[in-house]
Amino acid sequence: MPLMDLFWAMLWFYMFFIWIWLLISIFGDIFRSDDLSGWGKAFWTLFVIVLPFLGVLVYLISRGNSMQERGMAEAANREAATRQYIQEAAGTTSAADELAKLAALRDQGVLTSEEFAAQKAALLA
Repeated sequence: MPLMDLFWAMLWFYMFFIWIWLLISIFGDIFRSDDLSGWGKAFWTLFVIVLPFLGVLVYLISRGNSMQERGMAEAANREAATRQYIQEAAGTTSAADELAKLAALRDQGVLTSEEFAAQKAALLA
């Protein structure tokens, strides 16, 4: 196999891979889009299936900007959910929260004043 044939085979494989990725991205965006009705989703799906090159080109021209905005909003939501989960799992509480809990236990009579002072010193140290 000559070198140029290898180059063309690699180029076509790369283009095929990009085409499949583009179709998956567009179909994912069509079905995740909240501003399209069911008929709109059906229209875009049929348009991309029946006339693939033209359908993809028209979709990217007409809805490409909103496609980017939806992707960025989804990424921000995922990041916020991840941060919230990490904070809940780590159970991070401040020293003031711990002191308030200790004071409540002391006021309920669970802790004595000496135990409260020892726990407070350990917490602040």
